[in-house]
Amino acid sequence: MNLNDTISGVGTVFVQGLFLSLGLIVAIGAQNAFVLRQGLRREHVGSVVAFCALADALLITAGVLGMAQAVGERPALAKALALGGAAFLAVYGWQALHRARQASSLAVAESGQSLSCGTVLAQAAAFTLLNPHVYLDTVLLVGSIGAQQPAPLQGWFAAGASAASLLWFSALGFGARWLAPWFARPRAWQVLDALIGLTLWVLSLLLVRHVVNGP
Repeated sequence: MNLNDTISGVGTVFVQGLFLSLGLIVAIGAQNAFVLRQGLRREHVGSVVAFCALADALLITAGVLGMAQAVGERPALAKALALGGAAFLAVYGWQALHRARQASSLAVAESGQSLSCGTVLAQAAAFTLLNPHVYLDTVLLVGSIGAQQPAPLQGWFAAGASAASLLWFSALGFGARWLAPWFARPRAWQVLDALIGLTLWVLSLLLVRHVVNGP
């Protein structure tokens, strides 16, 4: 593989991880509402963003490396995990498209007593680590899909997925004043969910093609 092919492969895998992670975390939920609230309050925003992004990065990396080691020289297990991941993505895509048909919004209140950094980080940890879906999404789903990549590119896939978390939480926290009115519009979330649903379906089809055609 020449240098141009290597760069192209790195870029493709990085972008795939980026869009996969964005598709999974960009949704109306308790963690996103919490980060947005802290951004509106301008209270320990950097610490909250750093914690959420770092937690995702660690879970994603552990998932990719762990799944890669688990499949190892087991091609049948690798294909099963890939097809399972494709099925999950198809279901997640359908859920996003279903949400796009409904009017919903993400609105948070700015009022409340000022909290210490330790208390805020404890709340961030609860919203992040006590949610069972975070392990399904980052460790199992992202990990199993990342494990399908060639060994030299698995780190780039994890980097792309981790970058998505950093970008999203940074936008929520530091751009809260600008984004809050937009997130309060149901139509905006409907458009966003439609794009997410279509993106996840495309990734699902690409994963199935990878299984059928081989590496």
